[in-house]
Amino acid sequence: MKENQVYKNEALTALKGKWPQAILAVLAYIGIAMVFMAPYEFKYMQLLDDPTNLALSASVSKWSLWYTLGLIFLLLPLTIGLVNSLKRLLTEGDDRVVRNMFNITFKSYWHNLWGVLLTKIFASLWALLLIVPGIIKGLSYAMTSYILVDYPELSANQAINLSRKMMYGRKFDLFYLYLSFIGWLFLCFMTLGIGLIWFLPYAQTAEASFYEDVKTDYESKVGGIA
Repeated sequence: MKENQVYKNEALTALKGKWPQAILAVLAYIGIAMVFMAPYEFKYMQLLDDPTNLALSASVSKWSLWYTLGLIFLLLPLTIGLVNSLKRLLTEGDDRVVRNMFNITFKSYWHNLWGVLLTKIFASLWALLLIVPGIIKGLSYAMTSYILVDYPELSANQAINLSRKMMYGRKFDLFYLYLSFIGWLFLCFMTLGIGLIWFLPYAQTAEASFYEDVKTDYESKVGGIA
């Protein structure tokens, strides 16, 4: 097991001289997200000012459907593309981050979509019981996005189960890694979100480094992944 600073240092080393490519991928991701989020958010803010406006209420419902469909059918798969393109930057030095993000997203689209959707559903169901079990299960399933791409022959359920096995005894390590970025999140808040374009590549590449460590550790224990 490595220290958190090692994951961060490996991320910074991978990003050195390649920040523009990583930032461009994040901007593309955020831009696509805004296409689906902005109309809904705008209409919703208008409705708060005029809650009795039935026409505005109907418009909010319409844009809510647009946002939900965009989240499920584009943003969730695109998230897999983004995190795995940054993993390639880390492990292979491949700086074609934007291109890889879209290639990974659509190469096994339905397989990846079903996998990440199941992950969100399972974590949400646990969260309905209590907050803490939801967080724990979310950490258990956190490696699924990487496993779906690294092992495309696995079904969505198998990928989730493999993530759960990999994360056995390592959930707190990942939680601690996330906590170590609190200062960055505060900086993002202070800069009205501008800091996100640096934070997201850094944090996701560090998480990819954590995944590589967890995968290697698991493979050494079980003698490979069947």
